[in-house]
Amino acid sequence: MSAAIHSPQPPPLETILTALLNSVATAPDDFVLVLDDYHVVDATAIDQAVTFLIQHLPPSMHLVIATREDPPLPLARLRARGQLNELRAADLRFTPAEAAEFLNRVMDLKLSAEEIAALETRTEGWIAGLQLAALSIHGHQDVPGFIRAFAGDNRYIVDYLVEEVLQRQPPQVRSFLLQTSILDRLSGTLCDTVTGQEEGTALLDALERGNLFVVPLDDKRQWYRYHHLFADVLKAHLMEEQPDEIPALHRRASEWYAHNGSPAHAVHHAFAAGDFERTADLVELAWRTMDRNLESATWLSWVKALPDEVVRTRPVLSMGYAWALLNGGELEAAEARLRDIERWVETADIIGHQFPPAGLNAPPLSVATTDEKKAAHSMVIVDEEEFRSLPASIASARAFHAQALGDAPRSVLYAQRALDLFPEGDDLGRAVPAAILGLAKWAVGDLEAAHQTLAQAMAGFQRSGNFVAALSGTYGLADIRIAQGRLHEAIRTYEQALQLALAQGEPVPRGTADLYLGLCDLYREQGDLEAATQYLLRSEELGEAAALQDWPHRLRVVQARIKQLQGDLDGALSLLDAAERLYYRTPVPDIRPVAALKTRVWLAQGRLVDALGWVRARELSVDDDLDYVTEFDHIILARVLIAQFQCDRVEGSLRDATRLLERLLEAAETGRRTGSMIEILALRALAHAAQDNSLAALVFLERALTLAEPQGYVRTFVDEGPPMAALLRAAAQQTAVPHYVDRLLATFGPPKGSTPVTQGLLEPLSDRELDVLRLLRTELSGPQIARELVVSLNTVRTHTKNIYAKLGVNSRRAAVQRAEELELY
Repeated sequence: MSAAIHSPQPPPLETILTALLNSVATAPDDFVLVLDDYHVVDATAIDQAVTFLIQHLPPSMHLVIATREDPPLPLARLRARGQLNELRAADLRFTPAEAAEFLNRVMDLKLSAEEIAALETRTEGWIAGLQLAALSIHGHQDVPGFIRAFAGDNRYIVDYLVEEVLQRQPPQVRSFLLQTSILDRLSGTLCDTVTGQEEGTALLDALERGNLFVVPLDDKRQWYRYHHLFADVLKAHLMEEQPDEIPALHRRASEWYAHNGSPAHAVHHAFAAGDFERTADLVELAWRTMDRNLESATWLSWVKALPDEVVRTRPVLSMGYAWALLNGGELEAAEARLRDIERWVETADIIGHQFPPAGLNAPPLSVATTDEKKAAHSMVIVDEEEFRSLPASIASARAFHAQALGDAPRSVLYAQRALDLFPEGDDLGRAVPAAILGLAKWAVGDLEAAHQTLAQAMAGFQRSGNFVAALSGTYGLADIRIAQGRLHEAIRTYEQALQLALAQGEPVPRGTADLYLGLCDLYREQGDLEAATQYLLRSEELGEAAALQDWPHRLRVVQARIKQLQGDLDGALSLLDAAERLYYRTPVPDIRPVAALKTRVWLAQGRLVDALGWVRARELSVDDDLDYVTEFDHIILARVLIAQFQCDRVEGSLRDATRLLERLLEAAETGRRTGSMIEILALRALAHAAQDNSLAALVFLERALTLAEPQGYVRTFVDEGPPMAALLRAAAQQTAVPHYVDRLLATFGPPKGSTPVTQGLLEPLSDRELDVLRLLRTELSGPQIARELVVSLNTVRTHTKNIYAKLGVNSRRAAVQRAEELELY
């Protein structure tokens, strides 16, 4: 065969290959032929020869091809026939475990798990990158600092990628790589716009097939990105070779993203281009949509990055700025922006803009100076529709601002002005001031009117298609029902909103996490710790991406309540401290301030001095004028006074507490706040019990129980601790709601010091069996008893079977009757 190959007229290639294959077929053992660096082959004849070889491989022969790019061979046909095994870039990347083995054992480094993870993430498992990083580490004293700074500007990385990749590309491909390195994501049409070429899709496909550090981001191969280190190298070379072109590249990218519905990317590239006027245009146009989606925090970060002189010439942008500041609790900064906009509205007629009249009863706007009137000529307006609605928007913002400051009368005045200015058909515009009106009514304790107004506002949001805003009022609607003592309705409010949220599909809309959090707190109050925990976990799983802006604050308050009922008072205080740091002022009335919640925990810890310090700091007095928004503070003041009496036995403290509770109860009755009444009545009972006046204590307790029983209140009583348990045991024989009292006592558990020897049984009931026995007396079913005691249904059945055996009965009714005879209740 060798002579034939070297003859002046060699036979056809297929003849030679056929002879070769016949010779190979006689080999007694399997063997592998490896063709390395196949990407350097640039001859069609060789590709054809390899194709012929593959198609006629004898059974004993296996072919391995190592290449940096897909060879021009019939890969698709071989893949379809199951005759092709492929190891691609993703398969060759090191896993975190492999990276650790390589760096610490092979390269003899002593890196921590965190340092290995950082390198693995930065290199994306690229083996050569890890090796080059390891080589660099050997020459560094500050290894953690090197790892933090490790990027594509590392000299080993630069040398390797430039010599092995960049310099080997033809000029067109090299230019494409450099110019598109400004992009975090790559698509064919985007790359065409940025580079001014028309082969973006084909080049991206070729780069992927050539394994040139291009990572596909979807199965359809429409979007890609560069390997992070490769992108760093490309950007460095672009900066070195074409620095003057970079702003134009970013500007073209911004234009493409703006035309293709991606404002965030458009803004990013406009900033990168240094084109603040274009950036301001884009930010202004993005405001309304981002505000609807509760993304004002992101939007605010954009506008804060703009030069102030650019913002101040744009009234619509400034209006959005004011709203974003209000949403984030920056009330003083928002006030300054609102004054600027009001001056523009005053002078707008200079340039031909006419606004509707504000109304005779509207608060006066600021008066513009001569210089400000001149500045009106230079106003920049991109969103004309938003500009025309500025007076109504200003009124809504003023209503928001006043309500956040606790000025309900002024808030109502501005909200009504906004409703007068927004046209009847503008559901979205009118829903905002309507919601603020509802919040103002809530703050003054007009709960039913507040609920009706808020519900109408949320319906307006829903009609406008703004489901996120429609969900945002659920907390207020439910909290009003809680104040009215209507827990079941509050639960239904959250459940109906949850159905609306889940119907929107994945990802769930913002506000969904808040709904689960609200349900958690309600089931906590009703004593269903298992359900409460499940709802809390779901809220935590969804996190801030599915939550309203104040969710982090309210999450920690609810977590603190769970900790408190579990007896972890230090943990509860820690969470309340975090909640206090996260709180900022909004129009939502702060009905239960965190400082007051902390004071109650201090009382549970016996820290009376700290509690009295809070009273002094708040300047609270039993003679204060009472209103709804400070009701909870005054209830806590009554608790402090009762605790003070229990500590020093000075009658004046208890008399003050009793007088304050009388006034609070009268105010709650007048406002039909049954939820408040239940807590106040329970405290009045405890105050009388502290004076050993059990008769009066039981009268107030009975009234509290009668109001609480239909709604299933549990923690309101159980959280009062042993004094309440003693009162409930005294009330058990004469109450009108005995089953309810038994349920509450079962949640308390057996009294301290109780012993089973007094039961009159040969085999006494255990403490847990006594808990089950008390609930057998109620109308709760087996599964409900299991939930009440936070145990499985099988556990309840086992305890019930033991109870029957020990009592010598075979039915629930007989067990209850026998227990009454033995005075086990």
